[in-house]
Amino acid sequence: MKEVELKFQVPPAARKAVEAAVAGPRAARRIRLRAAYFDTPTGALAAAGLALRLRKEGRAWVQTLKGTLPGGSGMIRAEHNVPRAVTGAAVPVIDPQLHADTPIGAALLKLLQGADGTLAQVIATDIWRRARTVRAAGGVVELAFDVGVIEAGTSVPTRQLPVCELEIELKRGSPQAVVATAQRWVARHALWLDTRSKAELGHLLSRDDAMAEPCRASEVKLSKSMTPAAALEVVLRSCLVQISTNASQIASGRHAPEHTHQLRVGLRRLRSALRFFDGAQLADAIDAAMREQLAVDAATLFRQLGQARDRAAVAEPLVIELARALAAVGQSGEPPRLPASAEEIDPTLLVRQTVAQRLMLSLISQVQGDDPEAMPAASARTAALPQGSPASDAVAHAPLIPIRSRLAKRLNRWHRQVQVDAQAFDTLDDEGRHRLRKRIKRLRYAVEFSASLFDDRAVRDYLKALRAVQERLGAVNDVAVGIALYSAVVPADARALFALGWLASQRERALAACQPDLKRFVGSVRFWRERPKKSAGK
Repeated sequence: MKEVELKFQVPPAARKAVEAAVAGPRAARRIRLRAAYFDTPTGALAAAGLALRLRKEGRAWVQTLKGTLPGGSGMIRAEHNVPRAVTGAAVPVIDPQLHADTPIGAALLKLLQGADGTLAQVIATDIWRRARTVRAAGGVVELAFDVGVIEAGTSVPTRQLPVCELEIELKRGSPQAVVATAQRWVARHALWLDTRSKAELGHLLSRDDAMAEPCRASEVKLSKSMTPAAALEVVLRSCLVQISTNASQIASGRHAPEHTHQLRVGLRRLRSALRFFDGAQLADAIDAAMREQLAVDAATLFRQLGQARDRAAVAEPLVIELARALAAVGQSGEPPRLPASAEEIDPTLLVRQTVAQRLMLSLISQVQGDDPEAMPAASARTAALPQGSPASDAVAHAPLIPIRSRLAKRLNRWHRQVQVDAQAFDTLDDEGRHRLRKRIKRLRYAVEFSASLFDDRAVRDYLKALRAVQERLGAVNDVAVGIALYSAVVPADARALFALGWLASQRERALAACQPDLKRFVGSVRFWRERPKKSAGK
């Protein structure tokens, strides 16, 4: 079976209100749920996205195996429950064979054969849950308010992590019922989405890790038989995983600059995908209003996060290099301090706020359709349109153009835009160079989205040249950011004049370094074409 669920962290100020709202007019009673989670000594299950637990529900124990699904949306997981014929407080012996007849159980047993198959308890949870089932648009959902602790370690006292969260789980109906319910509760109580399960949080605690690793972009796999709508859904799923995983870690308050960077990469990929699949030839998956809202929210959050990212990833490294430059000319002391920007906001606060939460829930809603591979072409093309409408009939009966040909046409157009700017690079100002860099990033993401449809070697060669130009222009942009930051402190700190002069020389070097890679891109790199079929008899 599948579990369809979203989980949200509850801020302290909203705890009483959320619990009262979940309890409802008849005050649903609380139940205690104590669970033990198991893994191998090397954490093989956690690494594979599996969670194996024994949970005491009332007087009896239930053994559960959960796992993430390939290309999932962070909302749907595989789940298999087995009641255990034991009672009492003692945790029973874990038995992986109880899940053997299920796909997820087969994956577990295969994993245990290839690793150290010894299973031991690694974490425990002690949760008080208040739950109520309610009707929602499109189905019935369970609201569960959980308060308690996650424990890890064998020493006393154990390491503990407090829990205060709301789970919204589908009982019957459409997954959209979960999303619609979540949107109301987020707006009403300022909750924030957390894609990390209790098991994931517990495993981090057991390793004494402050945070999970930043989530980078996953490989996108498209097939030639896909419709544009189905292809876009696959791409959006990839963007969603990168965005929501990094956003969840940032929202926790414990994160590194790389989490913010990878979140911004995910947002840029999303914006590129919406443009890549836009237009009369490609846009048949998302209505115009939703597409516009996603694009606006992604751009807004990207820009807001940029303030913090510029300081952490650009300004701070430049300060280190500037200190070396000052020392080289016999100047001692600290480089000039950079003022905090009035527009700079803590990334944690940004991710918890309305724009980020609306973006992720809207994106989750968009990827809850049928399996793109299994969806008939006609139904995939009309799924987002009112049935029986002229638009639906027109799309359903329009001639099918292979997805590879459609995407190649868009890629070639974007490639020519980059070529034009690259050829005129010497005449571009800072704004023009920044535009070129954005176009290169957009083109790179588009190529990565559609790479599986074309010749592997040609794609690799093209991306290698494209990334080289992007890296060079990135260095130019970092220096431009530094110049803008130090220009703001010149009146207050004379040492900033030295910084500006040094940065100006760095910019000239960075611009000169761009030329060879730009020439190679313009002169020798052409966008790949489909290989012509060989004639019969040759």
